[in-house]
Amino acid sequence: MSMMISEVYDAFIAAGTPEDKAKKASEAIANYESRFNRIDTQLILLKWMVGFNLAFTMAIVYKLFF
Repeated sequence: MSMMISEVYDAFIAAGTPEDKAKKASEAIANYESRFNRIDTQLILLKWMVGFNLAFTMAIVYKLFF
């Protein structure tokens, strides 16, 4: 069963949207939220990788010229 955001569902129902369409719309929004969380997690890993690479490169440059 798909996850659904109840606040969005309630807002659609209060606005007069049919129940089946409100349910599908709130499930679609929940799917996008999970995708954004996964992208955010991957972005954190990428930031650490770039930071390590920068530190390693600066250490090599320091060793070569100083």
